[in-house]
Amino acid sequence: MAIKPTYIKATSLELLEKHGDKFTGSFDENKLAVSEVAIISSKRVRNRIAGAVTRKVNRRKNI
Repeated sequence: MAIKPTYIKATSLELLEKHGDKFTGSFDENKLAVSEVAIISSKRVRNRIAGAVTRKVNRRKNI
């Protein structure tokens, strides 16, 4: 398991708070949603944020 940088965690939490209804348990759908709601210049950073969001959404479902 990789350790996520603080900016990835902070951005994913902020996006979930502001636009929580746009995100699902699907990584591919979340990639598109992150692109819509945030200006992120790097595809790698966008994917890492989408992965963090997906993980949080899936964890919330399981609790």
